[in-house]
Amino acid sequence: MTTPLVPGRISPQRSVPSHIVRPEYVGKKYPVEGVLGDVQDAETIERLRVAGRIAAQALEEVGKHVEPGVTTDELDRIGHEFLLDHGAYPSTLGYKGYPKSLCSSLNEVICHGIPDDTALSDGDIVNIDITAYKDGVHGDTNATFLSGNVSEENRLLVERTREATMRAIKACRPGRQINVIGRVIESYAKRFGYGVVRDFTGHGVGPEFHSGLIIPHYDDPRATTVMEPGMTFTIEPMITLGGVEYDLWEDGWTAVTADRKWTAQFEHTLVITESGAEILTLP
Repeated sequence: MTTPLVPGRISPQRSVPSHIVRPEYVGKKYPVEGVLGDVQDAETIERLRVAGRIAAQALEEVGKHVEPGVTTDELDRIGHEFLLDHGAYPSTLGYKGYPKSLCSSLNEVICHGIPDDTALSDGDIVNIDITAYKDGVHGDTNATFLSGNVSEENRLLVERTREATMRAIKACRPGRQINVIGRVIESYAKRFGYGVVRDFTGHGVGPEFHSGLIIPHYDDPRATTVMEPGMTFTIEPMITLGGVEYDLWEDGWTAVTADRKWTAQFEHTLVITESGAEILTLP
């Protein structure tokens, strides 16, 4: 059993050149959300493809540097610079005061881990969640990466979390209710005795970082919104080796499993098409 994580030192906020357009919420306490709807027109979807591709490429680039000894702050620097080099703003930077350009959630961190001077160890797993804001829209994606020689139990957790995500995407099509997503994820995860986190969800995304649409990853009978062509949202299940209760660190962001069992996550932004769903966050 590894030692539970403790917060590290957070470096000063990274700067963004003035020519890169910022989302409206930067510098404000709260974003404007839930007013622009969940169904996008063809032109907005095309812009989302571009932002999604940049985010996916940034995620890929950060993932190449995941290895024992690298700090999560260094991974943040790599992601930050990649987004800037491609004319995109890191959506998390300044969102409700969040201080970094991606989330790095290590081992028992469910989500929203803040990059700091913590170095990865051999056998760790780390989720990198990165969002690109470009031409007025957000492309949001994440993946869990392996650091060095990861145990079979944790490697399988990561592999199966990816599989659960892809199965849920395949279940999406017009006319189906949102709750099919959680039903598919939870039934698959239960085969292995895993927990599916309930308190953090997928969300509508587009011109708004979070549009107000909620995507549960468990079978929630209340999630009766019907999918329709042009609807854009994320699927991003957080699956644990143990329970789904969590504790929040004093930073107000970092959520860790209450039992300190490890957890993995994957995420794509997708658009509902006439016949299914298209993933917008592919490199």
